Amino acid sequence: MAPVSRLPALEILRGIAILGTLATNVWVFMHPAGFWGELHGPLPDGLLESGLRQLSTGKFLGLLSIMFGVGLAMQQRAADAAGQRWPGGYTWRAVLLFLDGLLNYYLVIEFDVLMGYAISGFVVAWLLRTGERSQRTWMLGLAMVHFLLLTLLALAMLAFPLADTAASPAAFARSMEWNPYRDGSWWDLVRFRAGHLLDFRLIEPVMILPMTVALFLLGATLFRSGVFDPDGAPLRKRLLVLGAAGWALDMAIGVFAADAVWLYTRWGTAVLVSLGILALVAGFYLARPVPGWLGRRLSEVGRVALSAYVLQNLLASAVCYGWGFDLAGRVAESQRVGATVLLYLALCPLIMLAAHVWLRHLRRGPLEMLWNVSHRRLAGGSAQAAGTA
Repeated sequence: MAPVSRLPALEILRGIAILGTLATNVWVFMHPAGFWGELHGPLPDGLLESGLRQLSTGKFLGLLSIMFGVGLAMQQRAADAAGQRWPGGYTWRAVLLFLDGLLNYYLVIEFDVLMGYAISGFVVAWLLRTGERSQRTWMLGLAMVHFLLLTLLALAMLAFPLADTAASPAAFARSMEWNPYRDGSWWDLVRFRAGHLLDFRLIEPVMILPMTVALFLLGATLFRSGVFDPDGAPLRKRLLVLGAAGWALDMAIGVFAADAVWLYTRWGTAVLVSLGILALVAGFYLARPVPGWLGRRLSEVGRVALSAYVLQNLLASAVCYGWGFDLAGRVAESQRVGATVLLYLALCPLIMLAAHVWLRHLRRGPLEMLWNVSHRRLAGGSAQAAGTA
């Protein structure tokens, strides 16, 4: 197996995953009723918006989850090589990630994934101590639990629709007695998140917890199976076939099926596409081990993944919400799709530029530096072998 430090695809895939999650979240930022409208309002019925949303929905979050599992496997290998007991100081990493997610939830966005990742990472860190057969059993079992929960949620949506499916997102926003995303201050949004903790944290994060653990285990399994190695070509080919088939199915269901069936794309077929992306990028950079300009920029985003994730959410919040420039409230409904695409195309270069400039002077991102110092103080010697998940 090639040394992980010589695999450019690892950081590039993290960078793709980070910017890819923004491609999904930017639609939430530009929703006139924010994340509340995404949860309780109707899905967009325009073919163009549905198609554009579907291109990214679930794919890059799935990729990020798989890469997190890869990172855990790398950290376990580093600990084993250093003669340290696993998971050792990783427990403190999970605690720090949870605290980071908690702050991110209250202060920045209510659709944060970091708390869920912290819990899932803690669970998987201990599962990695078991044998590979046991890990596969857990992975398949949790995938089945996830499918069951997804089916129950789909049936609930059919039986108890949350909103008038004939209404548009703009009409839903106008129907709100008070819209904190348009009319509230930054502090009002903090209070709104605190007051609706169960709405924002109970359903989706808890629902996808089994899937997240399964994807972390899948990432660790793929890493051990040599998906990033030159002799992993047969595995990558199978993943590419799965990804292509999954993409066709995902787009067809996501654009044309009913809302309840759409759930199976966001938290189902999207994962197949994630695997295809991983295989494609891994194979590309094994054949071309020296990244070009774009590869280097994506790699830099991957190196500061946590900081880039928080930064892109801060920038999008400032541009879209009422406490900032209120773009989501000012843009005409007929121009919302175009404005959303342009916003994404403007934010990506800013994130890449920020990562590039920062890394010209320092080795780690700002949050990564804070993490490293905090983890070393909390975990002591066991922190020496810890990498970045």
